[in-house]
Amino acid sequence: MIKNNKLWPVRILITDDHAITRLGIRQLLQEAFPRGEFGEAGDVAGTMREIASGSWDLLILDVSLPDRDGLDALREIKDRYPRLPVLIYSVHPEDQFALRAIHLGAAGYLAKERAPEELANAVRTVVTGGTYITAAMATCVRQAPNGLATQQPHEQLSTREFAVLRLIAAGLSGKAIAAQLNLSQKTVSTYRSRILAKLNFVTTADLVQYALAHQLVT
Repeated sequence: MIKNNKLWPVRILITDDHAITRLGIRQLLQEAFPRGEFGEAGDVAGTMREIASGSWDLLILDVSLPDRDGLDALREIKDRYPRLPVLIYSVHPEDQFALRAIHLGAAGYLAKERAPEELANAVRTVVTGGTYITAAMATCVRQAPNGLATQQPHEQLSTREFAVLRLIAAGLSGKAIAAQLNLSQKTVSTYRSRILAKLNFVTTADLVQYALAHQLVT
């Protein structure tokens, strides 16, 4: 058991596009860590500014953000700030996102449908150097080759392809996807072709239907 966790002067950055959600997370963690200091960001751009301008012990990061895919951002964050632990806290189901997030360097994954007190437990685990996943996901990690499940067709997609798939399914145009991921429209078109080939589909409608069926978008 972790002792005296309420005395930790932990600094936590909370990234979520909904202000009410950020407030709820903050209030919950303030009860668990009264000496904690908290920062907030509503998108990836704001998160990157906060990380660059301050010293944080933990980043709590959502997957669905208005300016960029959270998992795509996670890859950059871990490349630039490898010592910053990142806990993914998302509405997306663990069985579809957790293993990919851990593979990209996340220190934990927790679905928002879990009991609120579980978030405090996840934070305690991560800020002390551990990795937080649920018991069900731990079983999947042990069973999956290289830490990634391969049962679902979309698991063979690269991180960037996965981000493009989710943005296509969310209804963004090729131009909008290119702007959000800092790519050319030609590159986005190439990714779309690769995704279609890997998933054995023909049309964009097929991709949208697949993503919705597998809860890859909200």
